[in-house]
Amino acid sequence: MSKPAQTAVLLLAHGSPDRPEEVPEFLKNVTGGRPLPPAAVEEIQRRYARIGRSPLTEITVRQAALLARELELPVYVGMRNWTPFIAGVLRQMSADGVQRVVALCLAPQNSRTSVGLYRQAAMAESGPRFERFDFVESWHDHPLLIRAFAERLASGWKRACDELGARVPILFTAHSVPSRTILEGDPYEAQARETAALVAMALPTLTVDDWTFAFQSQGPSGGPWLGPTVEDTILALKKKGHGGVFLQPIGFVCDHVEVLYDIDVAFRGFAEREGMRLWRAPSVNDSSTFIAALADVVRSRLEPVEPAKPLVQIAKPQ
Repeated sequence: MSKPAQTAVLLLAHGSPDRPEEVPEFLKNVTGGRPLPPAAVEEIQRRYARIGRSPLTEITVRQAALLARELELPVYVGMRNWTPFIAGVLRQMSADGVQRVVALCLAPQNSRTSVGLYRQAAMAESGPRFERFDFVESWHDHPLLIRAFAERLASGWKRACDELGARVPILFTAHSVPSRTILEGDPYEAQARETAALVAMALPTLTVDDWTFAFQSQGPSGGPWLGPTVEDTILALKKKGHGGVFLQPIGFVCDHVEVLYDIDVAFRGFAEREGMRLWRAPSVNDSSTFIAALADVVRSRLEPVEPAKPLVQIAKPQ
């Protein structure tokens, strides 16, 4: 039933093709129409084919449904590079009578290469459609997000240590970005490292010697990308005498190709060739703690005028 000044949530994500055959069109959306070398397109198609399909959209829709139940508010899903596209979703929200929006990127750390592009796409379409449009810039240090990651880490790491019969080093990762982005003042690297440190601190049994950090999935072009790489870090751990590594990506909040292929296939294969074992923490996906984190972020942007009619705060100019 429609309410006056209806508030709704918009979850934003990267998007992912449903079938390997859709990868070329998807990549054009990612690059803004700039063509990639055929060999690069074929390699990405091969990766999607290897894992069967990316569950990113399916998991994001499930996260949205759980969040809607938690908040008792409508929650929509918009993707930047694949269906359902952000522009179309915002038009639907307007047609549904939504007047106030809290937009939240499912990328906790803020970078102009990800969150910035989501914001640009959302703001270009929101215009005068909505009474208020509150865009969450980052939530990388939210206590419930940290707890959700720590819960996934704790059980998996203990099992890995038991299997190896030794203390397994933990390697936190986040998706790399071009180094020039950071040199231009982007907060992404600092926020990614802070998330990792907070997750490590949430496990009282860990010491500073138990964990390290690397950037994964560096791009093939655009100059140097942030490191160290996962491969170089695995080699450094091997040199220290470790027989395995436990990896947890803290820049991703659901399974997709960077997890299911880059980690589970490529990095695991690299580790095995170096005579090491590799374990991974499960992604937070639809963890109840993670959904609670999303809900708390949204609630922090709601300003109740009356108990039953929450309003959205006006976002401050950037």
